[in-house]
Amino acid sequence: MAEGFEKLVEVPTEFFKDGTAFIKRCQKPSKNEYLKIIRAVGIGFIMMGVVGYVVKLLHIPIRYLIV
Repeated sequence: MAEGFEKLVEVPTEFFKDGTAFIKRCQKPSKNEYLKIIRAVGIGFIMMGVVGYVVKLLHIPIRYLIV
């Protein structure tokens, strides 16, 4: 019974220790890194928008051909 309780307490404490160690190793991105991230996300948004627009353009005529 005591072993089960120890395991039950050990898992959250180990998770908390790992989490705090990870946060301590993290650092803020530099201005260049931040701009690269923004650029990559922006390009991803634009690409997904273009793909969605093309699919919509192809779907409209196909829908009217089937009906």
